[in-house]
Amino acid sequence: MAEETEAKENKEVAVEKSKKNVTVLGQETEFDGVIEFTDNLVITGKFNGTINATGDLEIEKTAVCKVDTINANSLVISGRITGNMKVPERVEMCSGSKVQGDVVTSHIRIADNVEFDGQVTMLDSVPDVDLFSVASDEYKKAMVLKSDLPR
Repeated sequence: MAEETEAKENKEVAVEKSKKNVTVLGQETEFDGVIEFTDNLVITGKFNGTINATGDLEIEKTAVCKVDTINANSLVISGRITGNMKVPERVEMCSGSKVQGDVVTSHIRIADNVEFDGQVTMLDSVPDVDLFSVASDEYKKAMVLKSDLPR
């Protein structure tokens, strides 16, 4: 019965994600600057800069990203990232990925065969704040770090 419930939840998540637009930066694309988006972005080429998003981000095997920071709802990494990541929902580092930088998230999965050099800070829960509608100080206050909680 638990498997049935989990399968139903996974299907609902897949249907919800399919309703969002997906933008792909192709393998031959090299982009420098700031990217802001609200739906889904898949990077398969090269990116240098800053990513500020309320949507989901996927870094494919062929992608090489050098960032100041990544702010996204969720992040799946199969390629290479150098830079810090603030991802309230979840981070998944897939086998073969190379990640250098600090990660702040509420859920993380690191597969076998991942090169990871950085620190992980776990959020107690996902902040209930729209990243783009509040000042950065207010957003920081909404983020509750497990290390800040009394033991």
